[in-house]
Amino acid sequence: MMFYKSNCSLLILVCLLVLSSCFREEPADEPAESDDIQLIDAFPNLTFTRPVDLQHAGDASDRLFVVEQRGRIMVFENAGQTDEAQLFLDLQDIVKDEGNEEGLLGLAFHPDYVDNGFFYVNYTAPNPSRTIISRFSVSDSDPDQADAGSELILMEIEQPYTNHNGGQLAFGPDGYLYIAVGDGGSGGDPQGNGQNLETVLGSILRIDVNGAEAGMNYAIPESNPFAGNVEGYREEIFAYGLRNVWKFSFDRETGTLWAADVGQNRFEEINWIENGGNYGWNTMEGFECFNPESDCDKEGLILPLSAYAHSEGNASVTGGYVYRAGSISELERKYVYADFVSGRVWALDFSTVNEPEIIELAQASFPVSSFGLDEHQELYLCGFDGKIYRFGYHSGD
Repeated sequence: MMFYKSNCSLLILVCLLVLSSCFREEPADEPAESDDIQLIDAFPNLTFTRPVDLQHAGDASDRLFVVEQRGRIMVFENAGQTDEAQLFLDLQDIVKDEGNEEGLLGLAFHPDYVDNGFFYVNYTAPNPSRTIISRFSVSDSDPDQADAGSELILMEIEQPYTNHNGGQLAFGPDGYLYIAVGDGGSGGDPQGNGQNLETVLGSILRIDVNGAEAGMNYAIPESNPFAGNVEGYREEIFAYGLRNVWKFSFDRETGTLWAADVGQNRFEEINWIENGGNYGWNTMEGFECFNPESDCDKEGLILPLSAYAHSEGNASVTGGYVYRAGSISELERKYVYADFVSGRVWALDFSTVNEPEIIELAQASFPVSSFGLDEHQELYLCGFDGKIYRFGYHSGD
């Protein structure tokens, strides 16, 4: 699947070894465990096909939208016993999902969706293979139906390989649209895109969808780190040196941008993303040198907040959210994330930044593809068993 390395065997990846994690420059202790939290099927009557994103529209309708990798967006009432999900948008005819990491990968609703009806998608398309960032509009007559003919393409990014397409897009507290773009694929970043500022590959981008300039259907925020440069650097870049960010999110209380970057063969990263930051790929993987394998130049590179090793079946990080809903005290003010391959779900307590603590919350029996929030800021988990899960307490606790 899109979240583990294409040059590894899944049978090898899921073998149970001993988990080891690393924080800053020194290895950490074994993760603490929580016996109180469990994953609960949030909508027992609904099943989806390879769900890769869950969003709400921010319109006080209390609906949820689930993105299926094959090219569909489904919408349904956020109620535990709901038994029907309606097809909101069908892009299967134009989405390329032949590769394990291709398809319809991301969805974001405009902050003024209530007034303008705009939403944005990130998908891969064929001939040539490329990533497309598009805007669509909701139907004028049915809030549960998108206008399939309203597509406005904002960006097209050539993809040299089928893997490492990133896929997340989200609006930040500043109102700009952020977009995760992988390094182009294959293994080891053979084209050197991660450290090449003349390509958008290997980056998180930031654009202004409320403007347009230079023949583009968007504008460049003046505060972007390379806005107005004369060196030929891509002005859309917000941060770079990233391998394949699979899910990023903003902490709704602090505005901090969290990104989970899928590693090569050894480490998975959790990063705090800064404007203009260089996160090291492919010079580094986690806290260690990658190219060259030793004595690499770390000057100017931002190290992860946390990284964990490929052990006990762990092999591909799925980013989540800082929990702020308040209903589950054990999760409050912690960053919740998972590993796609092993199914382990963790909470990262970053209250002591130099020594963050990992707490293992659950062991899913399925690949964990994504997380999402509802309008009440409750946290959900998307599984490749086709189900959507919420967090809750064990019965009797």
